[in-house]
Amino acid sequence: MIPKSRTLALPVCLWTVLWLAAGCSQGQAQTAVSPSPPSGSGPSASPSAQTSPAPAGSTFVVVMENRSYSEAMAQPYTAQLASQFAVAISYYAISYPSLPNYLALTSGSTWGIRDDDYHALPEGGIGHQLTQRGIPWRAYMESMTGGCRTSPGPYALKHNPFAYYGGACPPNVVPLTQLDADLAGSTPRFVWITPNLCNDGHDCSSMVADDFLRGLVPKILASEAWRSGGVLFVTWDEDDGNGDNRVPLIVASQNLAVHSTSTRHDHYSLLATIEDRLRVPRLGAAARADPLTELFG
Repeated sequence: MIPKSRTLALPVCLWTVLWLAAGCSQGQAQTAVSPSPPSGSGPSASPSAQTSPAPAGSTFVVVMENRSYSEAMAQPYTAQLASQFAVAISYYAISYPSLPNYLALTSGSTWGIRDDDYHALPEGGIGHQLTQRGIPWRAYMESMTGGCRTSPGPYALKHNPFAYYGGACPPNVVPLTQLDADLAGSTPRFVWITPNLCNDGHDCSSMVADDFLRGLVPKILASEAWRSGGVLFVTWDEDDGNGDNRVPLIVASQNLAVHSTSTRHDHYSLLATIEDRLRVPRLGAAARADPLTELFG
């Protein structure tokens, strides 16, 4: 966790009919433990511009921790992966510390939260979206040995955003140990992976985090779920607190149009890209984000 308290206020725009646009309003949730967010503070879904059938294969997301762009990209396997596929070189986290970024990545809002405490939020987020539409998904949490709210470290509740929506984890949140069987069998359409506090680089070195990716990513790239038109996104929740919160986003797919993009993107852009691929409405600030379409053929 980076001990900073700044966050970006996230507008949620509601568009009216008759060709008139209403103004944007900004809502801030209380930062006390388990708040009841005020009306208007949470994200609403906006229709996606994508209407064609969803691409084949699965969408994989791996979130690492607390590295600047230069530090993360200096690691040998991470650099190799970026050179082999594609990287967004002007990609930014949304806030500090960890939790607001994880919420932004999964719901299009920080909910006004500026800490890593537990907050019971209304039911929502991309997991809820997918469940409502019957789209298979799972979130794999490394070192989650018991309940998603009670497992000890090196599992980190603050890195499991799905535990916050509705105040409890859905059954889709499982230990990372189940991933190998799912890759070999019926892989969900959406796969979220949270490493533990050591392997994500939060408590351990960049080399340890890079070695974790070296062990994990080839399994994903060898799976039928990825080879049949899937895509893997690897990003970092935030930088090390010494820069402007620029972090890498690596995109691994067999259908890449360009090797890199210098267009400015952020975590809302990633959520927009994922929701467009899965053909579900964009949540919150993702509705106005610029997706990573230039990277795909």
